[in-house]
Formats: sequence, C-alpha cells, structure tokens
Amino acid sequence: MITESINDIKVNVTGGELQSDEIGAYIKHARNRFTGRTLKAMDIKVDGDYVDIDYTFEPVSFERIRRITGYLVGTTDRFNNAKRAEESQRVKHSLDGIMEKI
Repeated sequence: MITESINDIKVNVTGGELQSDEIGAYIKHARNRFTGRTLKAMDIKVDGDYVDIDYTFEPVSFERIRRITGYLVGTTDRFNNAKRAEESQRVKHSLDGIMEKI
C-alpha cells in the first residue's frame, strides 16, 4: 500500500502503482462530480486496468430544521407576534402518553 498526500488529500493506493498525474485526475473528477463537498481522502484499489475508488468527505454542517406549527423552520426569528404566541403555547406529546407543555 502506498499512502501519500496530494493537495491536503490523503490518498491510499493498493494493488499496484499509479502516477501522480493519474491520481490528480481522479481528484479532479471527484471534485467535479461531488461539488459542494470537501474531499478528505481517497482509497484507490488497482486491479489490472481497473480501479475502485472510495471517497471520504469532510462532514457536512447543517442547520437543525424543525416543524413548528406547520412550518419547517431553522429559527423562529422571522415569526410575527401571532406565530410566536402559537409556538409558545404548543403542546409536546411525550411517548408515555403524558402531555407536557414545552
């Protein structure tokens, strides 16, 4: 197994050898195919004329989205007074059948 780092991407090559320009082409292909994701590592398995590539990406950050009073929201900062009141008075239904006010 050959491990190297190219452009801060950890690349593991098993089953054979690859030239740096070929590895660079695989990295370019991954960046074009998976836009919006940050490539962290690649595991390349060489099998004769074929290669299998497993990609590892940086975790994607996301904002929590909740369903509140019929709307999918990340935050309630854009709610008007009526919607804020509705949200503050809603009732949470617990799993054991006991209702609790949030």
